[in-house]
Amino acid sequence: MAYKFEDIDKIVGFTSWSVKQKIDELYRIDCDMYCNLGTDSTKKEKQEVKSKSRKIYSAIKKIDEETGRTLLFAMDSK
Repeated sequence: MAYKFEDIDKIVGFTSWSVKQKIDELYRIDCDMYCNLGTDSTKKEKQEVKSKSRKIYSAIKKIDEETGRTLLFAMDSK
């Protein structure tokens, strides 16, 4: 099943998945959003993807504190 951005809370809550599986799926969702941006994407669309990406990184932080903190720090330093 292909999960979407709306499913991030569900993914975080999965008890049968390992930490790696959860983070990998969240990375896949993030990657998919950025891959769907193109040269014709508006500034608003790019900002929406960046905002959603921040929420995904916050979800990763709930699963793995250090990894999530590092991702958010890298996002803020740009």
